[in-house]
Amino acid sequence: MLRVVNHESTPVRVLVVDDEAGVRTALRRGLSAEGMEVTVCAEGHEALRLGATGSFDVILLDVLLPGLSGYRVLERLRHRGVHTPVLLVSAKDGEFDQADGLDLGADGYVVKPFSFVVLTAQVRALVRRGDTPARQDSLRVGELEIDRSGRKVSWAGDPIALSPREYKLLVALASRPGTVLTKEDLLQVVWGNDQQVTRNVVEVYVGYLRRKLDAVGAGELVETVRGHGYRMNDA
Repeated sequence: MLRVVNHESTPVRVLVVDDEAGVRTALRRGLSAEGMEVTVCAEGHEALRLGATGSFDVILLDVLLPGLSGYRVLERLRHRGVHTPVLLVSAKDGEFDQADGLDLGADGYVVKPFSFVVLTAQVRALVRRGDTPARQDSLRVGELEIDRSGRKVSWAGDPIALSPREYKLLVALASRPGTVLTKEDLLQVVWGNDQQVTRNVVEVYVGYLRRKLDAVGAGELVETVRGHGYRMNDA
């Protein structure tokens, strides 16, 4: 199997949002077979919560969703400055429906029923587009710098050696500085759909990460918001 990777040479992460269980299952199996890491959800508010972490390479977003429509999810993501490529999926094939989605910031529009081969090709194309120089290859929060292309982390010039999980956890937090991410958010972003992982694992890895940050004088960078989750201080 040819693994589909992003510019960081890690498996492409896809968020599939659809209220039909059969569609979610089929896309998760198919895209996983293509070497991608797939997270699924069925409701608009959860899609917004997950998408707002900025940790996915592509979002496949159904238009008709309970709670919050795909159009509104897309609109709010773009309003929050999240530029993750979004491929809208809809049973509506009208010109005005497609135009509305594209005007809101969608990167493509697929009509149900769709060809899985064509959809996969579009996902790959969006990943390539997202890997252009315009993509944010480095993240900076205060003295923290994350070189995403080289997977290197430093604080005030001092390198920080992180495990792959610690690195993904740090990127998730640094991608949305000042935003509280719940344990569930971080479980989805860092561990995907691994059903064996519990919320306690997030606490453990936040502890690991804090110890390494503390060693270079950045121990206050990751803050616990009691009863809610964690956030990266952007001051």
